[in-house]
Amino acid sequence: MPLGREDPYDAYAPTPYKRYEPTSYDPYEPTPDGPPAGGGYKRSDRRPRLRSRFRRVLRVLVLLVLLGVLGGASTYVWADSRLDSDVDLSALPDRPAPGKGTNYLIVGSDSRDGLSEQQSKDLHTGSSIGSEGRRTDSMMVLHTGAHGATLTSLPRDSWVTLPAYVDPNTGIHHKREKNKLNAAFSLGGSELLVRTVESNTGLRIDHYTEIGFAGFVGIVDAVGGVRMCVDRRIVDEKSGLDLTKGCHTLEGRDALAFVRQRHQEKEGDLGRSRNQRKFLAALATKAASRDVLFSPSAVFGTADAGLGTLIVDKSTGLPQLTHLFKAMRTVSAGNGKQLNVPVATTGLATSKGSAIVWDKEKSARLFAELRADLPVTVHG
Repeated sequence: MPLGREDPYDAYAPTPYKRYEPTSYDPYEPTPDGPPAGGGYKRSDRRPRLRSRFRRVLRVLVLLVLLGVLGGASTYVWADSRLDSDVDLSALPDRPAPGKGTNYLIVGSDSRDGLSEQQSKDLHTGSSIGSEGRRTDSMMVLHTGAHGATLTSLPRDSWVTLPAYVDPNTGIHHKREKNKLNAAFSLGGSELLVRTVESNTGLRIDHYTEIGFAGFVGIVDAVGGVRMCVDRRIVDEKSGLDLTKGCHTLEGRDALAFVRQRHQEKEGDLGRSRNQRKFLAALATKAASRDVLFSPSAVFGTADAGLGTLIVDKSTGLPQLTHLFKAMRTVSAGNGKQLNVPVATTGLATSKGSAIVWDKEKSARLFAELRADLPVTVHG
């Protein structure tokens, strides 16, 4: 038996078993440079070392989790702080009763915030609006509920009734009057637009989102462009669009021109609304693609571009925007509905120019189905 090793089971052992203490002759003794010379530890020595190693690994894992949580929290705070919660829906008068499901009003405005004079020229956005107020070329209601998502375009030239309002610039009171839908946005901003949509549809708008030119262009560029296909050549001098027949990856400038042009569409504003829904759905799909999600620069670039010019109501935060984005992905995947509000007349001559008249019976049925969160049976 090696020196210093006494067998506790030897009846002839002169002394009781003692705790083993390594000697310079023991092959299990650790060397100054690391592992034991004999290639391993005795069982009594391995357990404390394994426990110590486990604790170290556990501490590292906890640290990584904490870093991830803190990183996510800081990112959340950063993103949430970028939101411009400028609209208070709770302060609006004469609102419809809440329905079932959730309704988002999505607005594309001609805000040039974030654009230089040269960029405005390159993008064919025109000059600043000045006394005419803000304008919008796209308004959509996204409804989500028990039967999926429905995206309904409200043409800007829709002939509707504007509720009585007070001019935010002059303080002058205005009575109810007929006008185009986009005039509500120009005359009374986001609040009057929401009131006009609610009073003409009977839908209660739960959340409001608005994005300007710079944000739209920035998002499209951040995701690397969006692929769209057209069945003919489109040349539109006003928007600056020049596309050949076939499929194209539209970068920010051409994407903005594509969703704004209407003079080359047979159905005018209705055709433009259809292009806007098609593009928005494709953009949501691209933003959720692996190429974007696995690229930190693309993810943060997209978030920064969108949040930088996004205006929302006070009840809309990142959770609501996430829900909206997921619903848009559902629509783009073909699991939802996309339609224009049903129309009875186009090209109606009015004191405000050519306008679109909704089909009274079909549009009423559409909004009733959305309000009750029933399957949509109307086609537009």
